[in-house]
Amino acid sequence: MISILKKSTPHLRPMEESDLLEVAHIEQGTFPDPWPLNSFRECLAFGHPCLVLEQHSIIQAYGIMSIEIGSAHILNFCVRQELRQRGIGRQMLHHLLEVAERAQVEAIFLEVRASNHPAIQLYYTTGFVQVGVRKDYYPSGTGPEDALILMRELPTN
Repeated sequence: MISILKKSTPHLRPMEESDLLEVAHIEQGTFPDPWPLNSFRECLAFGHPCLVLEQHSIIQAYGIMSIEIGSAHILNFCVRQELRQRGIGRQMLHHLLEVAERAQVEAIFLEVRASNHPAIQLYYTTGFVQVGVRKDYYPSGTGPEDALILMRELPTN
C-alpha cells in the first residue's frame, strides 16, 4: 500500500458520511480515548468543516474544525498511523489553516496531549504558541493527562 501512495499527490476533499467508518477506524487505532462514530456524524450534520486527505481512495488524514466569529478551533486532527512523519500532517494542517483564513478568523486554537511531542513540534513549526494548559483533560491508561492549549494568529485583510 505505501509504495502505491508515493506515486501520486493526495487530494483534499470534504468528509462524507461514507467516510465515517474508515475515519473512526483510524481514530480508534490512534487515540486511547477515540471519538465515537456518532461524534463525527454530529460534526458533519452541524456543518463544521470536516476534511480528508485522500490518495487512491485511502484516507491518509482528516481534520475537523469549528468556526465562530473571529476564531476557529481544530476539534480533531489525525494522520493514519502507518503514514506519519511523511509531511501528511503538515499538509493537512496547512489546508485547515487555509479554510480558517478564508473564513477571515483572527486566530485558530487547538488542544494537544502534553506527551504528543511530534504533534507539538508540528504545531510550533507552523506558528502556533502555547497559551494555556487544561489540567487532566485527556483520559489515559496511566491516569489523566494535561492538554496544551495552542493558538496561532491568522492574517486579516
